Amino acid sequence: MGTVKSVRRHHLEKPAWVKAPRKGGDAYNEMKQLLRTAQLNTICESGNCPNRGECFSNRTATFMIMGHVCSRKCTFCNVLTGPGDPLDRDEPRRVAETVRHLGLKFAVVTSVNRDEHPDGGSAQFAATIRWIRRLNPGCGVEVLVPDFLGDARQIGKVLDARPEVLAHNLETVPRLYSEVRPQAVYQRSLTLLKLVKQQAAAAGVPLRVKTGIMLGLGEERDEVLALMRDCVDHGVDILTVGQYLQPTPRHHPVLRFYTPEEFADYAREGRGIGLGWVEAGPLVRSSYHAREQAEGHEQDHGT
Repeated sequence: MGTVKSVRRHHLEKPAWVKAPRKGGDAYNEMKQLLRTAQLNTICESGNCPNRGECFSNRTATFMIMGHVCSRKCTFCNVLTGPGDPLDRDEPRRVAETVRHLGLKFAVVTSVNRDEHPDGGSAQFAATIRWIRRLNPGCGVEVLVPDFLGDARQIGKVLDARPEVLAHNLETVPRLYSEVRPQAVYQRSLTLLKLVKQQAAAAGVPLRVKTGIMLGLGEERDEVLALMRDCVDHGVDILTVGQYLQPTPRHHPVLRFYTPEEFADYAREGRGIGLGWVEAGPLVRSSYHAREQAEGHEQDHGT
């Protein structure tokens, strides 16, 4: 397959199946204006998600709390890195008000990493969940959290606010962590997922545990299947699998584009290994079909 350095000199042409529809239109622009007015960030924009045209046009988004600057430097991610601004304590209320304005029945909230804070931002997550509940009775919530440096107390704070889904992404296979997630630890993330499941069960809280990975970073098939087995062993209910897309020439290169058929095969393999839900496809991202996954609708396909 070659080294990352050699592949950087060879740009892979993007196949048709990973080319998202063009962004624009009245609904899309209205959504952007609403987010600007509310002074809210989304991973859709900061992460340069290929689906944001579709999602914004359908009046939905994945809110990104705690600012738009991340304390980590993952080589796949388009989010800015560096020192962050002080946390905005009014942000949880504004997220909840925007959920109400959009009429959402299911809200997805993620964040940048804020490792410089003693609680890693767990209190901000909990406050956001509670504000959404307060202003939007009956609205489901999924939170995609950082690893909180493995601090079980911070996971407990988020779980106490009772989200329907708690997600934490593994992103890639362990061999590639030093290249792709240099400030993360594969086993720490796995342990967090298991801890979430254990704490929820001990508290009698109905919860789905979710993680996601990208393909095209240099992983091998046996490594992906081993990761899936790790997920089953650590209590994961839902796995999303999508194609990595290089945000800029400065980021980790795409080493391979997978076909829709290959994604469907991985979905079948994951379900065969024991995962309850595998959402796999070229443009699948962490929040893809989030409401259906949370409500446990029967899954009859993997792409």
